[in-house]
Amino acid sequence: MRKAVHSGALMLFVCGIVPVFSQTIRPLAQEHVVVYESPDPSRIYCYTPAVTRLDTGRLVATLDLGGPGVQDLPEPKGQRGAKEIVQGKVFTSDDRGRTWTHRADFPFFHATPFVAGKSLYVLGQARDLRIMRSDDNGVTWSPASKLTDGQFWTGHAHNTCYANGCVYIAMERYTRGRFGWHEIAPVLLRGRVTADLTRTENWTFASELVFNQTVKKEDLDFIGIPFFNTGQVAPRRPMAPIGWLETNVVRFSDPDHQWHDPQGKTFHLWMRAHTGGTGYACIAKVVEQGKTPGTGAMTTMLEKVPSGKNVLYVPCPGGQMKFFVLHDEVTKFYWLLSTQATDSMMKPDRLPADRFNLPNNERQRLQLHFSKNMIDWCFAGIVAMGDSQQQARHYAGMAIDGDDLVVLSRSGDARAKSAHDGNLITFHRVKNFRSLVY
Repeated sequence: MRKAVHSGALMLFVCGIVPVFSQTIRPLAQEHVVVYESPDPSRIYCYTPAVTRLDTGRLVATLDLGGPGVQDLPEPKGQRGAKEIVQGKVFTSDDRGRTWTHRADFPFFHATPFVAGKSLYVLGQARDLRIMRSDDNGVTWSPASKLTDGQFWTGHAHNTCYANGCVYIAMERYTRGRFGWHEIAPVLLRGRVTADLTRTENWTFASELVFNQTVKKEDLDFIGIPFFNTGQVAPRRPMAPIGWLETNVVRFSDPDHQWHDPQGKTFHLWMRAHTGGTGYACIAKVVEQGKTPGTGAMTTMLEKVPSGKNVLYVPCPGGQMKFFVLHDEVTKFYWLLSTQATDSMMKPDRLPADRFNLPNNERQRLQLHFSKNMIDWCFAGIVAMGDSQQQARHYAGMAIDGDDLVVLSRSGDARAKSAHDGNLITFHRVKNFRSLVY
C-alpha cells in the first residue's frame, strides 16, 4: 500500500500543525476534447453525456440538449416533431476520442448507449421509454420505437450489467405521472442480448418500489435526514422532498460478500440519495424468480444487513449527485465516478451567487474512487475540475478503453448559464487507471 504522507508530515499532523506541500494535487484528466458546444449558452444547455466502447475500438457518445432555445433548432432528419422535446445526438470516434463525427439525432433524452449481440442500441425516454438500434456500429440508425405507452419515465444515462445472457439496465418511473423524486420507482429492465430489443415483448420489467411508500420518516430520526425542511431554505434555494433517483445496477460475484447470491439471481440498485446532505447513496435489490438466472419475474425490495434490519442508506462519496459505477473484471474493483463536495455545511444564505441550489449541490469537481465491495471506498484522484463553481464537471459517464478510463462530462466554461445548465460536453481520458489501485 502506498503511503499517503511521509513520517515528518505525519508528525506535524499529530502535533496539530498542517504541513505545506510543494506539490499540489494534479487532476488525472484535466485536458479534454469538446465533443459538443452549445450554439447559444444562454438558451441551449448540454445534458446527459454517456459513452460506450465497441469491440472494434470505436467510441460511441450520446448527449441531449435542453433549454428554451431548443425549439429553434432544426428538426432532426427523419424524426418529425422532435423539436418539441429535448434533442438527442450520437457521435462516434475512431481515434481514441481526439475527433468526433456526428452520426444521428433522436427524439428522446436521458439516453444510454449499449451493445447487445451484434447490435448497438440507445435507450432513453420522452415520457415513455424510447429505443433505437444500429447494426453498423453507429453509422445508421432505426427510427425510435416506444417500449411503453402513456407513462412518465426519467433516468439520465445509466450503467449496464451483463449476466445470464442478458443485459440489465435501470430506469425510473414517476408513479404519479408528475415530477417528484419521492414518487419515483427504480425499475430494472432485462433483455436477452440475442433478441430484438426495440420490441417491448423482449424486455422484462421488475416490480416497482416507490420511495415514499417504502421509507417511513420515523426511521430516519437518528440519521439527520432530511438535512433541511422541505420548502424554501433561502431565497432561490428550495429543498425538494427526499427521494432517490439516477440508478446504477450492481452485481456481486465475490462469494465472500455479505450480499452475494450463489444462485446469481440478485442485482442491486445503487441510487443518488436526495437528502439535502452528502455522502450517502440509496440502495435496493432485485431478485429474479425463475428457476434459472436470467428468467422469470423480477421483484424489487429493500436489502437487509446481517442483523435483519433493512438498509436504505450506505456510504458513497458524491452520492448526493448523479454518479456512475463501473465494474472492472481485471481488478475486480468497482469504480465510482462522482461529484466531490467541499463545503456542504455552509449556511444557504451565505452561498456565493455562482453556487447552484443548496450547499450540497456543488458540481465543480469530478472525483474517482474504487472499492471491492461498494461500501468501503478508496480515493483514486480528481478527474477534472472547472475554474469556478459555474464551470461544472459533473453528471459524467465512463467506459473502459484498454488500460484507460474514458469519461464524458456535462461541463461548462465561463459562458455557461449556471453550474446546472452548462454549455459543453467534454471528453477526458484517465490513462492507466488500474495503476491507481493501492
